[in-house]
Amino acid sequence: MAEGAYSEFLDPEVLNRLMRQFLHARVPMVGSISGQHKSPYRGSSVEFAEYRKYTPGDDTRRLDWRVLARTDRFYIREFEADTNLRCYIVVDCSGSMAFGPEGRRKFDYARKLAATLAYMIVHQGDAVGLQCYSDKVLRDIPPRRNPLHLKYVFDTLADAKPNAGTNLVKLLHEFSEKVRQRALVIIISDCFCDVDELLHCFQHLHFCKHDFALFHLLDPQELDFRFDRPIRFMDLEGEESLLAEPAVIRTQYLEQVREYLTKLHEGCNRFNADYRKVQTDQPYDKVLADFLVEREMFVK
Repeated sequence: MAEGAYSEFLDPEVLNRLMRQFLHARVPMVGSISGQHKSPYRGSSVEFAEYRKYTPGDDTRRLDWRVLARTDRFYIREFEADTNLRCYIVVDCSGSMAFGPEGRRKFDYARKLAATLAYMIVHQGDAVGLQCYSDKVLRDIPPRRNPLHLKYVFDTLADAKPNAGTNLVKLLHEFSEKVRQRALVIIISDCFCDVDELLHCFQHLHFCKHDFALFHLLDPQELDFRFDRPIRFMDLEGEESLLAEPAVIRTQYLEQVREYLTKLHEGCNRFNADYRKVQTDQPYDKVLADFLVEREMFVK
């Protein structure tokens, strides 16, 4: 599937390396079929959960005869139920995602992350959906497990272009209300919005018991502000522009960025969001590998 238009964001070598790893949910999931993720319900798996007293009608095959021999009482062994995962990948397609050199724009990076994760999720037997947004929802593909479903996801990513403003806050609130069953939500964005309002969205997702991760994409120039001459800054999501002398505003700018990042990171920790600050000069396969490994360590 990495041929043709898809080769812009799918690398077979990266897929081969990452396919050895598994994307784990950090909280119990509610799925429709048996799978490899923990469920909040009791069922059948190899992982013991607890004992409970036997009641008429229970399956006698689950009686613990050793406990009966020791206590002369009937107890049932209960196990964790395993279920499948439903994952929603939310991709920011607003104008600010067009920032960066050609081929390494924040949007180019976002597509690589989204496509690779979608491929891995479906091939581990779970369902993946895609939502692209700017100032409105541009495309909303519901989660499916069928490998043929990936074509719709990849076609959408191939056709998407960064444009218009952003309305991430409103859309995440609507998403939290729409998706009732707990799911894994992966947000890929530069988060150009009010931090307090964004954290309120994360509180909403947390209240709905979703497991969610944020890949916060930033261009190195946005972090180090290494401009050495007067420059006109253009608003990629509007029509405004600002002529400025970088040397004059650099210190204040960097302080504002530090406060913004600290507030966002601390807020994500407060609502159990898996926060990932990502610079677009980092190899995306390394970013994904670290993400997968740390999630595997979390659930062990």
